[in-house]
Amino acid sequence: MGRFIKLVLVMLLVISAPVYADMKIAVLNYQMALLESNVAKKYAVDSEKRFGPRIQKLKALEEEAKRLQDNLIKNGVKVKQAERERLELEFNQKVRDFQVQSKELNDSKLKADQDMLKIIKPKLDKAVEEALKAGGYDLVLESGAVVDVKPQYDITKEVIDRLNKMQ
Repeated sequence: MGRFIKLVLVMLLVISAPVYADMKIAVLNYQMALLESNVAKKYAVDSEKRFGPRIQKLKALEEEAKRLQDNLIKNGVKVKQAERERLELEFNQKVRDFQVQSKELNDSKLKADQDMLKIIKPKLDKAVEEALKAGGYDLVLESGAVVDVKPQYDITKEVIDRLNKMQ
């Protein structure tokens, strides 16, 4: 019985080999296509302008908290109890402020990223669909699933170009 199964498998491989030889295969880095598009690059610049000042405030707050913490560690024993308590209170307040502002910034950035993605994803999907139709591909693999690919099989640049033309 084992010989029969082996024979059937060999026959299937021989019969199906020509089918695979005629397949047109491409590779696409979907994430790169998204991030390298003109819209995404513009969004990154706009996002930096929009969120940059808040990020700088957070960095300053973090540095101030670190300075207070270092001061407490270095001089905590030397200063009077009341002064140490005041420094600890100030440090704890800075940490809380940092946590609150950091969460607010992350939430705002996440919402802005999601809003941008809602706009660009349908366009990206359309650009991918157009590239697939134009190339007549039978199979497209995400680049993360491929170990190595020759450049002529990678359609990422074509998708980016199509996406950029849509805007």
